Amino acid sequence: MTGVQSRREFLRTAGAFALSASLPLDRIEPELVLYNGNVITINDHQPRAEAVAIAGGRFLAVGTNEKVQALATGTTNKINLEGRTVVPGFIDAHTHPAEAGLMHLRQVDCDLRSIAEIQRAIRERVSKTPAGEWVLGFKYDDTKTSDGRPLTREDLDAAAPQHPVYISHRGGHTAYVNALGYKRAKVSEDTPDPPGGRFDRDPKTGKLNGRVSERASEIFDKIIGASYSRADYREGVKLICKMMSRAGITSAHDAWGVHDYLRGYQDAHAAGELSTRIYCLIHYKEIDRMLAAGIRTGFGNEWMRVGGMKMVADGSISERTAWVSQPYVGRPDDFGIQVMTEQELYENGRKAHEADWQIGTHANGDRAIDMVLRVYERLQRERPRRDPRFRLEHCTIVNDSLIQRIKALGAIPTPFAAYVYYHGEKMREYGPERLDHMFALRSFLDAGIRVAPGSDYPPGPFEPMMALQSSVTRTDSNGKVWGPKQRITVEEALRIQTLHGAYASFEEHEKGSIERGKLADLVVLGRDPLREDPLTLVKIPIERTMLGGRWVFGA
Repeated sequence: MTGVQSRREFLRTAGAFALSASLPLDRIEPELVLYNGNVITINDHQPRAEAVAIAGGRFLAVGTNEKVQALATGTTNKINLEGRTVVPGFIDAHTHPAEAGLMHLRQVDCDLRSIAEIQRAIRERVSKTPAGEWVLGFKYDDTKTSDGRPLTREDLDAAAPQHPVYISHRGGHTAYVNALGYKRAKVSEDTPDPPGGRFDRDPKTGKLNGRVSERASEIFDKIIGASYSRADYREGVKLICKMMSRAGITSAHDAWGVHDYLRGYQDAHAAGELSTRIYCLIHYKEIDRMLAAGIRTGFGNEWMRVGGMKMVADGSISERTAWVSQPYVGRPDDFGIQVMTEQELYENGRKAHEADWQIGTHANGDRAIDMVLRVYERLQRERPRRDPRFRLEHCTIVNDSLIQRIKALGAIPTPFAAYVYYHGEKMREYGPERLDHMFALRSFLDAGIRVAPGSDYPPGPFEPMMALQSSVTRTDSNGKVWGPKQRITVEEALRIQTLHGAYASFEEHEKGSIERGKLADLVVLGRDPLREDPLTLVKIPIERTMLGGRWVFGA
């Protein structure tokens, strides 16, 4: 039996053991009872309930008002839900909490609607920043501004002539720098493009235009990253956890784990500030340190676990750099960017696979997905494992053949949950035929694949209600439909955002549904999504969020 199998069997029984090892059921006293609720459990054996009892941070009982309230004692806190809907805590299966928290803490939020507004925000930050120090920004989106063109080096030079500037695109795979930023990174007009990356140039003049794509940004990451303190990482985690709790997210899979982020989560947990459970996918460049320490997938506790190893095969959907087999609409010579070669993926993947690590690989375009599947298939042939749960991070553009291979491997796609709703204006560059095979929730579910969507925040908004509406209606915020063949039901959307998310982290026996023995993570909604107009799901308010039997929002 492998270490991963042993750990999984332990998790399968841990919840029930925590409640029953010391006392029989009829002698355990609930600390809290919620009653008169409309409880959507996501448990096939008991789909609906009226009440839940909680003890020791876990669900003690789930059932009717009469049966659950009969467990209460004089010390039990009882709350009348007055008919409100309760669902399991939402699980964001692909996001970047530590990084996003740090960005909110220290960077300029460029989610603005014109280049002039972005320049004003940069100038405001410049006024508070000593000359020569970096000015950083995030969440810039070229399709959300009214100018009809992207940021340029000249725009940033005008806003900050005496500061190096680095503004990351919301998609996270491109960035925009000014002349001083180039100089600080020692990038000149003669600097060649690095493997898997590109220093973009003006098509007319051939000069650097300020945009850097994919692995070309690594040179900037190296010189910028050292400016954050240990306290900054902890404070960023605290901040993003509060934001996620307000949205009803109780667990998140960090898809870009590095040692500073791990320490930030641990410091926040030690200070009582970690209000979101974390499953951290470790950056492939840090895997050797983990292997040397004997750490592998599953190490940790119910608050924070080391997850799989993360690699990146191609570019971005929102930035239109995904590696695709057919060119982008209107760009006949553009097939996107391949970030890592197949051999790189295999060599890094083999180290992790042979050490019983889960592997997750960012793959958006169909060419990238095909390549990653070849690597996974090879690893499984060379060293078969019973349940490796390979992950395909994003897995955006698929076809029938790819779906069959995903099913055969038992792999887990983690497509963008809210992209149709939020990034609809970008979808025209993929064309209607491809759109019927993008974010393919219907196809995955019909094939019996346990798809587990994520937000990828900051690239996509993390609000679960937006994801719900996006998945069910396939409409953007303006009401335009994109790829209607991939619509799913509200019940299915709730399941994949809860129980499937837990499965993607080997924790389906610990969370993801409301049933006895599982962690008491739940959300109280203002309205029942099963009775809501699908086009107004995004407006359902999150009234309360509970984590381990404790209210972390709305109490």
